[in-house]
Amino acid sequence: MEIELREIRDFIKRYSPFDVLDDSVLDTLPKNLTIRYFRRGQAFPESFADKKSFYMIRSGAIEFRDQDALLVDKLAEGDIYSQQCIADMPEQGISVEDTLVYLLPCEVLTQLRKKSAIFDRHFNRSINERLRDAVELTHAKGMRDLSAMKLEVSGLTDRLPVVVDKATSIQQAAKIMTTEKVSSILVTTDNRLTGLLTDRDIRSRCVAQGVALETPVSSIMSTELETVADSTLLSEALLAMTRKQIQHLPVLKNNEPIGILTTADVVRHLSTSPALIATDITKANSLEALKKISMRLPELQLQLSLSSATAKHIGEVISSITDSITCRLLELAEAQYGAPPVGYVWAAGGSQARNEQTSHSDQDSALIISNDFKPEHAAYFKTLTKFVSDGLNACGYVYCPGNAMATNPEWCQSLNVWQQTFARWINSPEPKALMLSSIFFDLRPVYGHFSLLTELQDAVLARTKDNQLFISHMVANALTHQPPLGFFRNFVLVQDDTHKNTLNLKQRGIIPIVDIARVLALKKGIHATNTVERLNAAFENKALSAEMHDNLLDALEFIGSLRIRHQAEQIRTGVSVDNYVSPKELSGLEKSHLKDSFSIIKTMQQFFESRYPAA
Repeated sequence: MEIELREIRDFIKRYSPFDVLDDSVLDTLPKNLTIRYFRRGQAFPESFADKKSFYMIRSGAIEFRDQDALLVDKLAEGDIYSQQCIADMPEQGISVEDTLVYLLPCEVLTQLRKKSAIFDRHFNRSINERLRDAVELTHAKGMRDLSAMKLEVSGLTDRLPVVVDKATSIQQAAKIMTTEKVSSILVTTDNRLTGLLTDRDIRSRCVAQGVALETPVSSIMSTELETVADSTLLSEALLAMTRKQIQHLPVLKNNEPIGILTTADVVRHLSTSPALIATDITKANSLEALKKISMRLPELQLQLSLSSATAKHIGEVISSITDSITCRLLELAEAQYGAPPVGYVWAAGGSQARNEQTSHSDQDSALIISNDFKPEHAAYFKTLTKFVSDGLNACGYVYCPGNAMATNPEWCQSLNVWQQTFARWINSPEPKALMLSSIFFDLRPVYGHFSLLTELQDAVLARTKDNQLFISHMVANALTHQPPLGFFRNFVLVQDDTHKNTLNLKQRGIIPIVDIARVLALKKGIHATNTVERLNAAFENKALSAEMHDNLLDALEFIGSLRIRHQAEQIRTGVSVDNYVSPKELSGLEKSHLKDSFSIIKTMQQFFESRYPAA
C-alpha cells in the first residue's frame, strides 16, 4: 500500500466505529474514499452531490445551528456524519473553518455493516444496548491497576481475630489485647458472635465509670454489631463504616468471624478514606477542625473517581460525609447552647437528601420540631440553626441561593405547621410550592428524632398517592427541565458568556431523571428519596416498564459518570468545579451515547406529558 493511502487508513482506524474493523478490511477503504475540501462559510454537506455519502472530518470544523441560530452541534477531527445514509431528513451545517473531509459512499458503508456485526452494532443497536455498553466502558476507562475500592475486605484482614468468651473478665481481656497487640477483640457466646470489645470501651465504659476489672466483658461490650461478608467490596464496607461512624467492622465467612476490618487497615490501602474522614469528624472539637477536614473532600471525590467507583456510590459517600459534618456541628451547637427544649429532627434536602451529592454542593435543610414547641423556644432554634448553617458554609457548603435552609423561619417549624404547609402545597399547587418540591419532597433525616420526619412523610404520601390533580402539576413542573437535544438529535448548547457552548449535565441531564423519579414516588406513595431507589420501587409497583426502568438507570449513571469525570479533572488541575461540559471533552462515541441518554429522557417526558395533561 502506498504511504499516502496507509496514512489515511491509519487515521481512520483511530476513530469509532472503524476501530473495530480488521486490518484487511481497513486496507480496502482508502481506494473507496473521496476527499472534499470545504471553505470557511461553505454549506455542509454538499446539496448538489451525485451520491449520498458517509462523512468523516479529517481537519477543520463543521457547525450545526437551529432556526434561532443557536449552536446545537459541532463536528471536529475524527467525528463522523452519517445522516445521508441512515436518516430521511439529514440536517444542514456550515464549515466554520477550512475543512478537509473523507467521503465514503453509502453503499460501501452498507457492505461494511453486512460484513461486520460489531461495526453494524454502532448503527442499529437499540438505545438501551448502546447505553449499557457505554456505562460499562466509562467505568472501565477509570480503572488503574486493581482498584482499591474493588478489593474484597478479606484481602485487608491479614490475621485471624482474637476471640474471647462473654464470661472473660475485663482485666483478662485487656491482658490478651496487650499480648496480641490489637485494639479490639470479638466476644462469643456458645461459639456465636455476640459482641465487640475495643480499647475505647475499656476506657469509657470501665475505667471512666469505675466498673470492677473482674466484671465480665459482656457488661461493657458493644452488642449491636455491623458486620460484612468476606466477599464485600471495600467500597461497600467503607460506606457502612462512614454511615455508622464505626472504626471496627467484623468480617464473616459462612457466619464465622475471620477478621476485623479497622480504619488502620484501610489507611494502609487508601491515601484518602471516607471512614477515616468520618472518624476525624467525630473527633473534631471546633469549627476550625471541621473546616480543615472538609478541605479533603475534593481529593476524596477525585480518588473515588479514579478508582472507577460508580456515580451512585460517589454520591452516597460524599453525602455520608456531609451528614457526619452536619451531625458534628449540631453536637457542638448543643454542647455550646445547651440541650434543646423540645425534640427536633434536622432534615437534609436536595442532593444530600437523595444521597447524590458531589463535594461542596450548596446546603438545603429543614428543621421539624415536636408539637410541644412553644414561642419561647424559637430563640434557641434560631441560634442553633444559624450556628449549623454558618458552620456548613465555612466548610464549603455555601448558603442556598433560594434560602431553603433551616435558618429561614418558614422551614423551621413544628410538625403540625409542616403538615399544614404540605397539605396546602398538595391541595392547591402553586408555582412556589412546585419550585420547592425538589428540596422538600426529598427530605431525609440526619440528626435528632427521626420519627418526626417519618410521621410527616406518612401524612404527605397519603395525600399525594394517586392524586391526579397534584401529579399533573408536578409533571408540568418536571417538564421545565428539558434535555438539551434538538430536532435532529443535536446538542443545544449553553450560550451565556460564562459557560458558552457547553452542556449543563446536572440541570439538563440528571435533574430531569430526578424529577421523573420524584413524581413516580409521590404518585405511588414510595418513601425512598434516592433516585435509583425510587426508580426501582416504581418498577416494582408497575409504574415503569422494565425497559424504561433500565434505560433511565443507565442514562442516569452514564450522565453522572461523565459529570464526575469532568469534575475530577477540574479538581486535579485546581479549577473550580462545575457541571458544564464542553462537547470537545467527549469522544465521538461518548457524544453519541450522551444523545442516546437525552433521547431516553425526552421519550419519558413525552410519555408523562401525554398521560398527565396540564390541569
